[in-house]
Order: sequence, then C-alpha cells, then structure tokens
Amino acid sequence: MRLALALLPLTAQAVNIVSSNDDGWAEINIRTLFNSLTSAGHSVVVSAPAENQSGKGSSDKTPTKLTEACEFNSCPSGSPAIGHNASQPRLNYVNSYPLTSMKYGIDNISSQFYDAPDLAVSGPNAGSNLGVTVYFSGTVGAATYAAHNAGIPAIAFSGASGSQTGWNEETPLYSQVYADLATNVTNRVIASGTPYLPADVWLNVNFPSVSDSKCSTTDEFEFILSRIHLAVPLVTDDDVETCGSKRLPTETEVILKSGCYASVSVGMAGDKGDANATVQGEVLSKLGNFLTCLP
Repeated sequence: MRLALALLPLTAQAVNIVSSNDDGWAEINIRTLFNSLTSAGHSVVVSAPAENQSGKGSSDKTPTKLTEACEFNSCPSGSPAIGHNASQPRLNYVNSYPLTSMKYGIDNISSQFYDAPDLAVSGPNAGSNLGVTVYFSGTVGAATYAAHNAGIPAIAFSGASGSQTGWNEETPLYSQVYADLATNVTNRVIASGTPYLPADVWLNVNFPSVSDSKCSTTDEFEFILSRIHLAVPLVTDDDVETCGSKRLPTETEVILKSGCYASVSVGMAGDKGDANATVQGEVLSKLGNFLTCLP
C-alpha cells in the first residue's frame, strides 16, 4: 500500500538533478525517487542502464543497440543504444554500465532539460552497499563518477529491504519510504547552500530494513554520521570529533543497530575511501542537527 509520507525538511530552492542506478532504468526504486524529487520541486532527469547492471563498479563502455528487450520489457529488442520513455522523456535508458549511464546523463541527456546538473543522485539500490562493497557497486560507481570526473556533488542511496521490481508493479512500502528519505537527505544537502559538498566528495547513504511494523514512516528514522571502511587500530587517522568520540561508527554498525538508523558516510570519490576528519567536519557542519548520535 502506498503511503503519503511527509517530505521534511523541505527546501526552498529547486535544483537540477541527474539520477542513475545499477538496477536499471525501469526498476521501481529509481522511478519512485524520480516522482518524489519531482514532487519536491526539483528538475530531475533519469539516465540509467537499460538492464540490471549490479556489481559493475566503475566499468565503462560505449552504449550499444539492444539485442533483446530492456528489463521488465520496458523497451523492445532492437531499440537504439540510448532511448527514453515515450510519455515521459525525462526517463532515459543507456544500454551500458551505470557509470556510462551517468556520464551520458551529464554530458548529453540532461542538456535537453536544463543547463547543467547541480547534483547527482544514484539509487536507491535494492540492497545495502556497506564497507568494501562500495568498490563493486554500480550505484556507487555512478555517483563517484559524477563527483570525481564531472565535479558534481553526488549522493548514493541504498536500502536493505526489497528486491528488483518492475516499474509497473504496485509500489512497495519500502520503495516509497526510501524515496522520501532520499528526498529529505537531498533537500537538506541543498538547504545547506553551495557548494553542496566539498570537492571530489560523495555521500554513501544506507537505509535499514522497512516493514509494516517497523520503520514504516519517515519520521521514525534518524541519520548517523558514519565511516565506510573499518578503521585499523593505530593506523587509521582519527575521524571528526562528534558525539564525544573521534571514531565514527561504521555503516554496518549503524544499520545493524536496533531502531531506524540510516548511515551517512563521507567518501572521497577518487578512491572510494573515507574522507579525512577535516572534510568529514565540513559535511557535519553543513548537515548540523539533521544528524544525531548512535545510542
């Protein structure tokens, strides 16, 4: 059942957003996020793979003509390498990898609708992207390309619940919750003012499981500043000091904590590693009371 969930905090500024993923352009999560961001007033263009391209990391190749139907029969066999939904030209597929899809979205497709993207979002991925999995995730590959190669602040979203579902199925509760949470994070980043994120930085945001009885509405969630990779004692430098500690919890710690806690990690797009304490501190300052402490 679809729920009308509140989108908070609201932003007074509408921006241009390019959206991609690795689950494919016709997967329900990216379509639900498109609707949520558009309802919040943003100008959104989807440029995502024609097929499921999970696990492709930062692979890149020239798009090719379709030799079989797009996923969920969303376009016929023989379709061109790049195409769009007949009734909504802002929904585009690229028959290649997630990174390539983001690249084409930034360089070619988005210019049909606005001057240039202000922000890039990727996902929400069907499944978590925690720790070392960021190196293999196409959702992350798309986001880090935008930040590192195109200089566009980027956010990758992933959710623990659900599996790949077609755009024409009834919208699952988790998909709507994740879309509205992602819109809240996006709005908060925008509300903090330009530059939305430090140079070459991306945010890795992971949402915990959603069910009818737990974490079923956006107001149940709290956001925790985290780190992507496990810190090595006596080797890894201190993180930004917050919540009485100079060591941030890992994303896995946050997601496994009892409650509705979402992790927000500050990554460097060039190597997909954690940002240093100074850069973490810049993001902490921008997000302010949107973040809380893990009990």
